[in-house]
Amino acid sequence: MSRKNGDEDRDNLAEATMDLSGIDQLGLLGAGDGNLRFLEEKFGGTLTVRGDRLLLRGPVDRLEMVREVVEDLVERVRHGQLVDSVSLRYLWEQRVGQRDPEPEIPHNEDPLLFASGSRQAVRVKTHGQQVYVKAVHDHDVVFAVGPAGTGKTFLAVVMAMDYLKRQLVDRIVLVRPAVEAGEQLGFLPGDLQEKINPYLRPLFDALSDITGAAKIARFMSNGVIEASPLAYMRGRTLNNAFVILDEAQNTTLGQMKMFLTRLGVQSKAVVTGDVTQVDLPDKRQSGLIRVRGILRDTEGVAFVEMDGRDVVRHPLVRRIVEAFDAAGVDETGN
Repeated sequence: MSRKNGDEDRDNLAEATMDLSGIDQLGLLGAGDGNLRFLEEKFGGTLTVRGDRLLLRGPVDRLEMVREVVEDLVERVRHGQLVDSVSLRYLWEQRVGQRDPEPEIPHNEDPLLFASGSRQAVRVKTHGQQVYVKAVHDHDVVFAVGPAGTGKTFLAVVMAMDYLKRQLVDRIVLVRPAVEAGEQLGFLPGDLQEKINPYLRPLFDALSDITGAAKIARFMSNGVIEASPLAYMRGRTLNNAFVILDEAQNTTLGQMKMFLTRLGVQSKAVVTGDVTQVDLPDKRQSGLIRVRGILRDTEGVAFVEMDGRDVVRHPLVRRIVEAFDAAGVDETGN
């Protein structure tokens, strides 16, 4: 009986060999062969590298699917893309149908920017991010709404730096409402810059990921990059600028109008936020929630909705977002 079962098991197994000639194997396999281990766990088989050959062995009904995933990864590496755990998990889940089918991102998609001091290119990783980037290129005002980890702020900063590099704008203005901790600027210690730094830290972090600290300091000292709390924007006109309003769910409708009407000639505004994280006393007054109904038919304005499928932080972040959404729990615990 056991021999019969063993024969059946062997009948259900298949093998395939793939050529890895000319491929950066470290980039494909991941640190410590982490990408291979991930695929083996999902596949229920083994992936073994022998020289320039990759041997796949496992369940016959899943072998072709794994081969397609590996072929896709090989093409991405061939075109200089980074295959990290986020990209790998996204590709796997898309391939096996655990998420709604989405148009695939071309392997040769042009990078948005090359990180300072390295050859690593910044590229979109999800279809939602691709839609977001296109909207920014095609419109002067873009609202990007989505949960934590979807790359809303990071991509806005990347695109701002790209516009600055190509001299499409003269400066970048980073703006945030200062209400997250329920405190007012006047009650915080230090001068103005010291007061606003905690509120603007996420924007600085995004800048630091793509531009060296020394370059950021130089740009800020000569006014090429400016960081300001939303309250200090009143009465200004911003010409030839790429303006980013982050955490916009914490603006009132009046503040949102004030910000949007600061836009001058040859300027672009990107407004990002998560409507599940409103810290205003009355969440119904969030300018980010209400502005869509007002501007949805306005020419030159685009709204981009991102969701858990676009989360590109640690893979666990997307599962956490989905679990809280399923429970109907927001950041206040309600």
